[in-house]
Amino acid sequence: MNKRLFDLLVALFGLILLSPLLAVLAWQIRRRLGTPVLFRQVRPGLHGRPFELVKFRSMRDALDADGRPLPDAERLTPFGGFLRASSLDELPELWNVLRGDMSLVGPRPLLMEYLPLYSAEQARRHAVRPGITGWAQVNGRNALSWEDKFRLDVWYVDHRSLRLDLKIILLTLRKVVARDGITALGHATTYAFKGSNHEPYDS
Repeated sequence: MNKRLFDLLVALFGLILLSPLLAVLAWQIRRRLGTPVLFRQVRPGLHGRPFELVKFRSMRDALDADGRPLPDAERLTPFGGFLRASSLDELPELWNVLRGDMSLVGPRPLLMEYLPLYSAEQARRHAVRPGITGWAQVNGRNALSWEDKFRLDVWYVDHRSLRLDLKIILLTLRKVVARDGITALGHATTYAFKGSNHEPYDS
């Protein structure tokens, strides 16, 4: 079985099987955090091509006196923290997998603004579809430095296989249960990538 067929079958089965849970989560998010229930953001996909990522909303709308969003730590409610810690906020990304924007396993899709900040080596993470989970996620997640995350992402690109994907999925389930590596030290989620000491990647 090839990777894309595996992604399609698991994503379709997952969406059907988890539909009652998805409905309950959507109701609770609407009740506790308001609308919209889904968070949508353009992210870079395969070869850096943009796509619209969808996930459950986990932060409330809260602005400062100048109309700018407050820091994540002030917008993340206990319920939103639970969604992130349990990775339940990621479940709608199964739709992105079904569409072909993402894979079950691959480097996490980050922000479009990071693209020009990568070194040529780091940019190789975009040689495959981004994933709901990945090698970096099961080896430290947000507790890692950006350089270590990208090193692990590129390692996955060079060693990817269906067997490795199955291993990562199993390790992800274990990490979710343990709620390991959810945040970076001193941050509600993680800190922004500002670039490395290498020459930037010219896309």
